[in-house]
Amino acid sequence: MTTPEAKKERRLPVGTMILALLVVIFLGVAVNRFANGLGAVSNMSDGRAWGLWIPFDLFCGVPLAAGGFTMAAIVYIFNNKKYLPLARPAILTAFIGYLLVVFALLVDLGQPWHIFRMIWNPNIHSPLYEVGWCVMLYNVVLALEFAPAIFEKLRELHLPAPTWKIPLRTLHMIEIPLIIAGIVISTGHQNSLGSMLLLMGNDLNQLWYTPILPLLFFLHAVCVGPAMVIIEATVSSKVFGHKLDIGIFSGLGKILCIPLVIYLLFKVGDIVVAGEVGALFSGFPANAWWWAEMIIGVVLPLIMFLLPVVQKSRGWLFVSALLVVLGLILNRFNVTLMNLEMRPGYGTYFPTWMEIAVSVGLFSGGMIVIMLANKFLPVMKHDEGHGESHKEKPTEAPASA
Repeated sequence: MTTPEAKKERRLPVGTMILALLVVIFLGVAVNRFANGLGAVSNMSDGRAWGLWIPFDLFCGVPLAAGGFTMAAIVYIFNNKKYLPLARPAILTAFIGYLLVVFALLVDLGQPWHIFRMIWNPNIHSPLYEVGWCVMLYNVVLALEFAPAIFEKLRELHLPAPTWKIPLRTLHMIEIPLIIAGIVISTGHQNSLGSMLLLMGNDLNQLWYTPILPLLFFLHAVCVGPAMVIIEATVSSKVFGHKLDIGIFSGLGKILCIPLVIYLLFKVGDIVVAGEVGALFSGFPANAWWWAEMIIGVVLPLIMFLLPVVQKSRGWLFVSALLVVLGLILNRFNVTLMNLEMRPGYGTYFPTWMEIAVSVGLFSGGMIVIMLANKFLPVMKHDEGHGESHKEKPTEAPASA
């Protein structure tokens, strides 16, 4: 006889069912888009060709998946094995994130059968050409970097040795070249996203338009990579019970301070050199958006990560990392939507519920895949050796965390 406890275990969690429902809604909207065109689901027009999808799914999605190459650099290039437990989860999240970027572009651009057309019909003068190649190649690199988890699972299932032993050995042999390739490729397309906006000229507000925009995009991605890893690891420890010492989180926070300071210096220095300091105190609301982006996403988390009370609290570390992510989202919306001139005569733009449903549905699908991977694959295979430290007692997390 089946016990009530067994029945309860077989039920899907409410959160998973909600995520699945959001994915189903996304699929319905996607069918409508491909059947009836972009105008059937979007408020985009000739005056606003970039709607919600480009700022959020592409310009935010790519840097939010930067945890893969940043953690790979920290662990394997700088040989800081303390953070090894976070490397594979970061690679998984980056892989899912980049796949979602591809799916979002397919919905936005249409005609998915042309996605590989750039291979035989290249436009070498376009930054998008480099972005396309980098995203395609980086997805291959991420798939190979995460593949050992699959073969390790096959080994656990006691399948015949050739099924897992040869490919696993091969992947371990090329691990470092793959990591180097991933870092180089990621650097290239993080820069190229900024290069695309250099083509906007006077359409982009003076507070953001700068020749060093590609460098700023790369530096901001380096900042948000460790921040996303802190967020993912915190959520993962709650949902999946992974045990990680708080020193790993606080250490990442200290590392994160370095690119935050460099980004702040370049950002402010560029404004000073360009003679745009006066624009920071005039030209509302653009100047308000600039201050919000810098205070919320750079200055405030930089101060918080350096405070001892924050370094001892998982909750405050989570909040500090979340502020870095919010700052990046603000920055990307500033340069691609809110402070990018709209062609006169087309009114204002606000996304339809279907545009929002596409982004939310894609994110929900990614969450489901990550949950399944954590359940069935050795994603956090090293966490058993990194349990809670008994020497320190974390302070209470804030209620909001």
